[in-house]
Amino acid sequence: MQHLHAPPFLIHVTWHPDCRQATRMADGIRGHFGTHRFRNVAGGAGIDVVFRRTLGSGTLDSFPVNRHAGCPIAVVAIIDRFFAEDPEWVRYLRELGRRAADEAVTTRLIPVAMAPDVLDDLQVNEQAIRCYEWDPATESPEKRLVRELAYEFARMLRHQLHLLRRPRGEAPPLDRYLEKIQIFVSYSRNDEHGKEVAAEVRRWLHRNSALASFLDVYDIPAGLPFHEVIEHHIGRSVFLAIRTDSYSSREWCRREVIEAKRRRVPMIVVDCLNVGEVRAFPYLGNVPVVRMDPVAKDRLPEIAGRLLDEVFADFLWRCRVELLSERRSDIVFMARPPELITLATSGIKEQEHTVVVYPDPPLDQEELRLLRAARSDLRLRTMTQWLAELTT
Repeated sequence: MQHLHAPPFLIHVTWHPDCRQATRMADGIRGHFGTHRFRNVAGGAGIDVVFRRTLGSGTLDSFPVNRHAGCPIAVVAIIDRFFAEDPEWVRYLRELGRRAADEAVTTRLIPVAMAPDVLDDLQVNEQAIRCYEWDPATESPEKRLVRELAYEFARMLRHQLHLLRRPRGEAPPLDRYLEKIQIFVSYSRNDEHGKEVAAEVRRWLHRNSALASFLDVYDIPAGLPFHEVIEHHIGRSVFLAIRTDSYSSREWCRREVIEAKRRRVPMIVVDCLNVGEVRAFPYLGNVPVVRMDPVAKDRLPEIAGRLLDEVFADFLWRCRVELLSERRSDIVFMARPPELITLATSGIKEQEHTVVVYPDPPLDQEELRLLRAARSDLRLRTMTQWLAELTT
């Protein structure tokens, strides 16, 4: 079980020290991915974010390939003109690319180009994130880079999950890695804002990200039973509920939410209430909520970022669970804190005395009392609590 105490993901960030914007970007990466939000998911083992902004003797020896067995490693190289015109840094970049290629199963070099011509003579084969194409008036480059990296990191963890589930260790085909992460957009057509917000979310995602989307009006083929298509896509998507005034009153919106909870897919709610609701749908809780004015529709970058954080955290959790070498049938792992609906749809039989393990932090006492009243036979533990019990 020693590997469970190692970082589940490693980010190695390198940039030339003379570039101040690159320093801000690196700080943004560490501030986002190196904080408690993902440490809680991984049971106390945080994500390592390692900086390299000076070169000296032994630099390449410190390259983190194979530092942690089975740990995916993202090498982010922020490349500006200072970097591209410095022969020592260019040699370092090429060596990073060579070593990453040698460990391509678990390691990726992700160049970040800050100007249109900085990669011309660097002999870099990896596709770069082109931050010079972004409009700083609409979103800061630091926030946009974090969102772009969250997508690539989620892909890496999805790839790692495939590897962990293959007993012979062979890499899955390239098309599995290239498969886009899909957003299931759940909305109500019964008020003036539901359709408008859903359509704008779809347009924004297609223009500003590599995310795919499922929207019923466009993506259900003619002639197929729509309920089968909807349930299929919910099971393979990230669920985005656009909560407008009529959302909770619509049967199919409620059915979609329940199906998403039953499938335990990553999920967020966008609160676009205008006047209010007669009755709030109770199963929209226990997930992140982003408030957005349904008229202004001005928080779409934050919504995309929150969606990708949920996807990244979900794959981080699933990889962590897959590494448990002593898994037993009396343990159920849940990527979000348990709630009545997830316990009711979990398939856990009465009197099995099952342990339900979920991410930190622990639930408050009032929630625990309610869950125990419904299922007194279950033991509820955070990942940190459960790992501590294993070692005592």
